Amino acid sequence: MYDLPTRKHALALLTQGRSLNSVSRETGISRSALREWRVRLEPVGRPRTECVRCASAPRPPADAAAYAYLLGLYLGDGCISPHPRGGFVMRIACADAWPGLIDACRTAVLRAGTGNSVCLVRKQGCVMVSCYSAHWPCLFPQHGPGKKHDRPIVLEPWQQHIVDAHPWDFLRGLFHSDGCRITNWATRLVGGVRKRYEYPRYFFTNASADIVRLCTDTLDAVGVAWRQARHSRRAQNVSVARRASVALMDVHVGPKY
Repeated sequence: MYDLPTRKHALALLTQGRSLNSVSRETGISRSALREWRVRLEPVGRPRTECVRCASAPRPPADAAAYAYLLGLYLGDGCISPHPRGGFVMRIACADAWPGLIDACRTAVLRAGTGNSVCLVRKQGCVMVSCYSAHWPCLFPQHGPGKKHDRPIVLEPWQQHIVDAHPWDFLRGLFHSDGCRITNWATRLVGGVRKRYEYPRYFFTNASADIVRLCTDTLDAVGVAWRQARHSRRAQNVSVARRASVALMDVHVGPKY
């Protein structure tokens, strides 16, 4: 986009009796642009969506439940990266196996984000739900250089207030990104005969101790019993296996779909 002094200079050349062709060759500005400037000199800017966090009186996103879900997705499988032309791009990785999750993620970005359009970028085995905005770091101050598990992840007070008000949406985002619902099995002796039985179980796995703590603190808040499962070298695992707690999770979180 050309600035106002450039536009005025080009029009001044035209008022001297110069042709569109000669002014276009001298300035490098297209003839169509020169014709438009004769009608309207000032550039027509795109309407900007106000950032709720940059406003003179900062406020939470209008759809707090969608934001809580998106926050969980971002902490699990999301990232915010600088855009080459300025601003930032949020990307949430969603596996191809869960088309419903892709739709739910896209809806959450639209409702809880900056009002900008969302695009789906297909990669091998997954879809990157992507959205551009200059204000993603305002909405997600956990953004920073490097990987999330290599830096502290602490919620701002306004974010914690949203999580406290919508804990199940936050947990659903966490478990839909870095969690799963599986059917576990075990064997036991019944009347001298070894029998196999199955039971559902939820797992959450993340390499950040801070994100795992956010998950377990929220599970405590909603009355879900959990325990630490076997850890790998690179991640911590949380298990929800008690029948009543799994039933709660089934009602409010559910498996990926």
